Amino acid sequence: QVQLVESGGGSVQAGDSLRLSCAASGRNFSRFPMAWFRQAPGKEREFVAGINYSGRNGYYADSVLGRFTISRDNAKNTAYLQMNSLKSEDTAVYYCAAGKTPFLSTILLRNRNEYETWGQGAQVTVSS
Repeated sequence: QVQLVESGGGSVQAGDSLRLSCAASGRNFSRFPMAWFRQAPGKEREFVAGINYSGRNGYYADSVLGRFTISRDNAKNTAYLQMNSLKSEDTAVYYCAAGKTPFLSTILLRNRNEYETWGQGAQVTVSS
């Protein structure tokens, strides 16, 4: 059973940067994809970014492409989301998710159904 612990959320001004971290335990981290989703008040949870098991393939939502970068350090069992040029519309609770299909590296990484374990969520608030 995998467990995910997120950190790094906070309140910033538009244009600032933040980095979220997701520490995983309890499973062979390096075999599974990881992703970040977010949920704003009154909206459904949406895909933000996903990364395959090796870290070589990343996928992004159009709304964050070019501003956010997902990465992972398999030696530390940790995934990251670097968020630059933040906008007020990025305000949401951000959730780290662990995939259920080992070695998945395709665009299916964007599919919420590919993730079975979720972190507790990290609030990101961007003021304009």
